[in-house]
Amino acid sequence: FWFGIGLQLPYLPAKPVCGADFPAMSFEWTENIILMSDSYKVSHFKQYPKGTEYVYSYFESRGCDNNGWDSVCFFGLQYFLKRYMVGEVVTMAKIEEAAELYAAHFGDPSMFYREGWEHIVKNCGGKLPVEIKCVPEGMVIPNKTVLFTMVNTDPKAFWLTNFLETLLVQVWYPMTVCTNSRFQKLSIHEYMKKTGNTKWAPPNGVGFKLHDFGFRGVSSVESAALGGTAHLVNFLGTDTVAAMLCAKKYYGAGTASGYSVPASEHSTITSWGVEGECDAMENMLTQYPTGLVACVSDSFDLFRACKDY
Repeated sequence: FWFGIGLQLPYLPAKPVCGADFPAMSFEWTENIILMSDSYKVSHFKQYPKGTEYVYSYFESRGCDNNGWDSVCFFGLQYFLKRYMVGEVVTMAKIEEAAELYAAHFGDPSMFYREGWEHIVKNCGGKLPVEIKCVPEGMVIPNKTVLFTMVNTDPKAFWLTNFLETLLVQVWYPMTVCTNSRFQKLSIHEYMKKTGNTKWAPPNGVGFKLHDFGFRGVSSVESAALGGTAHLVNFLGTDTVAAMLCAKKYYGAGTASGYSVPASEHSTITSWGVEGECDAMENMLTQYPTGLVACVSDSFDLFRACKDY
């Protein structure tokens, strides 16, 4: 799927500058909304036609090359709104921090719209004057359809709408995971039906047929939380603890919105040695005499484990 207004290129980490002295930031780098945008957007307040008062923007899925993937399952916007945009998110201290950084970044203090941000502090109580409308999260929507819109509510903040695009376009990630997860669920359901399954209520059916072990495979804890929560829209099984915390805090889910079972890993099996592999498996059944367990069988020889044990 492709989302948003413009193509984004991968961004490579810069090499550290030996001996450079970097002063500590006043705020955690994820907490200053003025610094959570692309650099070029800082200069856009000068570029709109004179007299502009409102900018109304929308977000859509542009489509997908996969045959039959003609829709998206919308999910993730609520997290970004609650995490970064609700309440008094603009303060004079944050403005000062941003002004210092952008002056050095551009080599020209006039590139930063201090007056505009101070207007938000003085006249809007530090709250972002924007209105966002969206389709219900979890709803399946055809590609190339508007998923959410945003417009400024203060005519002096016309520049703010698309300044926030950088952050909100990140909704593509949980939405893509959620959509991918849904299509896998449909595929699993199809083949379970074709092969004779008749019991569909949990724990049977498809709810536990695709388990999330994605925590270790993503770029950050936040990615694990968001992607893992998106997976829980479609499935009940997860080992991604961050996803359950995210679902509880930002979506009002219960204490545990996903479920798991005791499971071994290669280290807990191989620590018994080659000749002790069967004893390791027996130990699993002894330690967990009731309920389900999962046990790796390819620590040494998968076929021997399946045939002889």
